[in-house]
Amino acid sequence: MNQPLEKKRDKKLAELYKQESEDLAVVLAKRHGLPYLDLSKTAINTDALRLIPMMEARAAGMAAFKVIGRTIHLATIAPANPKIAEIIKDFENKNYQTELYLVSENSLALAWSLYAEISESEASDVGLIQISAEQITAYLNRFQALSNIQSALTEENRSAEQGSGISTILEMILSGALASEASDIHIEPEEKAVRLRYRLDGVLADVSEISTRIYRQIISRIKLVSGMKLNIKLTAQDGRFSIKVSGEEIEIRASVIPSAYGESIVMRVLNPKSIQLSFENLGVEDRLFKIFEKEIVKPNGLILLTGPTGSGKTTTLYAFLRRINLTGSKIITIEDPIEYHLKGINQTQVNREKKYTFLSGLRSALRQDPDIIMVGEIRDGETAKIAINSSLTGHLVFSTIHTNNAAGTIPRLIDLGVNPKIISSALTIAIAQRLVRKLCPACKKSVELTAEEKALLTEVTESIKLKRQDIVAPVIGQIFEAVGCLACNGSGYKGREGIFEAILMDEAVAKITTENPDEKEIRRAAIPQGILDMRQDGILKVLNGRTSLEELRRVIDLTAEII
Repeated sequence: MNQPLEKKRDKKLAELYKQESEDLAVVLAKRHGLPYLDLSKTAINTDALRLIPMMEARAAGMAAFKVIGRTIHLATIAPANPKIAEIIKDFENKNYQTELYLVSENSLALAWSLYAEISESEASDVGLIQISAEQITAYLNRFQALSNIQSALTEENRSAEQGSGISTILEMILSGALASEASDIHIEPEEKAVRLRYRLDGVLADVSEISTRIYRQIISRIKLVSGMKLNIKLTAQDGRFSIKVSGEEIEIRASVIPSAYGESIVMRVLNPKSIQLSFENLGVEDRLFKIFEKEIVKPNGLILLTGPTGSGKTTTLYAFLRRINLTGSKIITIEDPIEYHLKGINQTQVNREKKYTFLSGLRSALRQDPDIIMVGEIRDGETAKIAINSSLTGHLVFSTIHTNNAAGTIPRLIDLGVNPKIISSALTIAIAQRLVRKLCPACKKSVELTAEEKALLTEVTESIKLKRQDIVAPVIGQIFEAVGCLACNGSGYKGREGIFEAILMDEAVAKITTENPDEKEIRRAAIPQGILDMRQDGILKVLNGRTSLEELRRVIDLTAEII
């Protein structure tokens, strides 16, 4: 046979076969309710392809071909394959969203053929920075103090070349944050240099300076792994990535905003160890602890927490949920964002682009037959009303609301349009909290009181005696102050604990709630409950040497009127 004619025939047959394959894929896509896609006409991103190992991709009959932000685009020939559901679930647990397309066998074979082009030496998961166990251990041993981190970064910053050393510097920054137990990493460009700071126990501490040239490469790297757009510099962006440490993943939430000298970066370190505070170790005073124990196991009701950003509300809520997470109960959360993953709890995340808000999430959760619901925040009247109605219809509801103190919760709900009579029936307890730094036990020292300090402490302890006969306040003579040593990175503080206050919805408070009361009236009505306010709770911690008066003054107003 004539060879050119044979080639022409084979080409024609191949085209016909491909068209038949695509036509079949179109029919199957309609049958499964999925969008159809021809991968031969679509760019396939190899970074996306790496997200699913080749053997797993072949076993599932699928491939990842594109990543936009935190959305992974997937192609499959077999949407019913149970392995696909497993892979999608794994992505969702890592806070990715997925979009599934049906493709032809030819299309999928084209995607699979590209695995051969992926070099193992170049492979790096999108959204995942690999730090070996040996490397992190080495850094943790080196970084015993902020000065160690500073010197290491200064040295590495000097030796870094264009396009090299960036991963090392970024690993050092992240490892230093883990070693010092920082909650946040701040990278702030200034006129002549870039400032690196860690938030330690709620307070920012200077760590080092980074050259502007290295900074530009670092921010590109962070944007890349976080799923942000590299070319967008005048608009705020958010993203996430993970640090892999000894086989475990620690999530990092990244935020970038434009500033006068470049883009400012803040990375929140979501270390699971920092949230694993037990219910018993929250630092709650004995009587209030017993009240918490009683209220969180009730079958229904509304429990509200209030406090500013960074006051530990999430930690407290998670401690509550872990305490009541029993096999016989279904717990659903609506969060913005999901900061930590809790085993056995159905956690969902707000997505405003897809119109999944606290309000719509709460409505959806109620259709899932839950026993317990946690709503990240009550921001509007409609969400407040649904949360309250849910508590009245057999659900236990946890949420947060913005007020300065526990007594302010009721006026705030009334301002949002909730009927006061319904509030008195639904709300079981309102809790306010702050976080204070604990004095470092290795270096704290006792100091004599000034006349002004003694007068303040005397006034508060006397108010405690009037409220609670069972509390014996320490003798007022001396208090402790921060010094600073190697163990606490020179700050004088190590760790944090909560100071709390609460208002129970008892008969007296319920009666006054229907009269549209102000905060003072609510606090007076709650006096017989014998619950300490935040100032009283904080002063007791000062007198017991757990924190300093200076630190307490930093987080609450010590001059407020005592009721």
